[in-house]
Amino acid sequence: MAESRTSPLTVAGRVLAGTVSVAVLGASGFTWYEYRQLDGGMVKSAALTEAKKNAPAHLDKSVNLLLIGLDSRKDMDGNDLPKEFVEDELHAGSSEIGGYNTNALIVLHIPANGGKVTALSVPRDDYVQTVGADGKMHKIKEAYGIAKEAAEQKLGGKGLSKSELERQSREAGRAATLQTVQAFLDIPIDHFAEVNLIGFYDIAKAVEPIQVCLNNPVDDPIVARTATHEGGGTGLKLPAGVSSLDARQALSFVRQRHHLKNGDLDRTHRQQAFISSVVYKLKQQGVVSDFGQLQRLFDVVKKDVVIDDQWNVLDFAQQAPNLTGGNVEFNTLPITGFKTIGGQEVNTVDPDQIKRIVKQVFGHEPPPAAPDAAASTAAAEPSAAAPATTGPSAAAPSAAPSKARAVVDVHGASAEAAAAESKALAELGYPAGKATETAAAGRAKATTVAYGTGAKADAEQVAARYGATATASSAVPSGHVVVTLAAARTPAPSSSAGTAAPTDDPTPDLPMQGPAVKAGGIPCVD
Repeated sequence: MAESRTSPLTVAGRVLAGTVSVAVLGASGFTWYEYRQLDGGMVKSAALTEAKKNAPAHLDKSVNLLLIGLDSRKDMDGNDLPKEFVEDELHAGSSEIGGYNTNALIVLHIPANGGKVTALSVPRDDYVQTVGADGKMHKIKEAYGIAKEAAEQKLGGKGLSKSELERQSREAGRAATLQTVQAFLDIPIDHFAEVNLIGFYDIAKAVEPIQVCLNNPVDDPIVARTATHEGGGTGLKLPAGVSSLDARQALSFVRQRHHLKNGDLDRTHRQQAFISSVVYKLKQQGVVSDFGQLQRLFDVVKKDVVIDDQWNVLDFAQQAPNLTGGNVEFNTLPITGFKTIGGQEVNTVDPDQIKRIVKQVFGHEPPPAAPDAAASTAAAEPSAAAPATTGPSAAAPSAAPSKARAVVDVHGASAEAAAAESKALAELGYPAGKATETAAAGRAKATTVAYGTGAKADAEQVAARYGATATASSAVPSGHVVVTLAAARTPAPSSSAGTAAPTDDPTPDLPMQGPAVKAGGIPCVD
């Protein structure tokens, strides 16, 4: 029998005609020949090979896929897109602006067991340490362009054609983006897909009309660029509720940042909602299981999308049921504030907090260590030597200490919420205490963690799970930690169309930037 690799998305070439391939193709109803037709002609990149040289180690057999949205008004050969198209059709400003910023960075985490797919968006203005660019602090969106420009200067004297210079310098940009994301999140990237402005438009054109849902009406008038004003606006004007968009409107929907309460951060939620709506439509229309429709979509994708050369369509089909079946949840990684650096507005972030959140969301906490008898005997004694879990060495917020844990009591707005969280903490190795419904939890806007004598170290680790600060309390029994959960978010109201997906976050205690966006319908966002 042919042997298959353990990754759910990566199957060795020699196995493609074997048992795994037959199973996948049989389930989809497609032939291997048909899949080769889809995969043939895709633009492939070798940037992942460079990025993997210093990638963090894989903690399991899951797969991390990075989606890159490149705000470039250039074609694959480096030529400006037609001015009339960019300015008049897309309302995207001049072909000379935008550079090579990555305005969308979304990591899809596909579990080893093929369960729910988790998607995390990285806000484009997060101020981070770049890798593979110039090694300095920049907005994360700028890593691509900085590395590309450096590569152009290095390759400039080698007599390359314009298109080849563009190709090679973009490879440097991709590698820098991959490495920077890997370092920031402390995860390996297994595959990536990159789409630029025209690519997004062409894909939207292929699947239009696309239904989206807004919590509030929007009016984003276009303001002309002048010597004293940068201009802006997309021209988008939509009512609250569900609307059907053509490709031009869809591009405006995901690009709008003015006249939004949270600016770029709300735009990130728009991107998530658009992907969810497209996935929902593809499922409803049976595109994924219809070779003819899928091939027409791939004909568009081939000329506008770049994927890594270690990824093929057949492998990805194994996860298509989860991605198109609504088994995806989008969240946005948090920022700590805003700051002006070098004349630019940036998002400040806590890199250690980001790494802890990613590890928890992706289920990569180390397994609890079994305490020995001596440790169990000493459990009730205060430990002055137990340090707080801070700094890069604190790989996971729920990592097991060497001594037995304090008992954790959970207070929730409902008995069910308290019991569910108590169970989750118990699975991480924390001894379960009482799980009760309390009025205080029903009013709480944020999760709090309090501890009694001898439980400080454990309380700090529990608090890291929620992005909270542990506080001592004489009201908490010795050796106990009390978690008071924030009140659960209220789901967004469904639209009259009856297909709106809930935007409530089932884990409101994670310090994400805004509510989660769930696939499986048409999510309502701001």
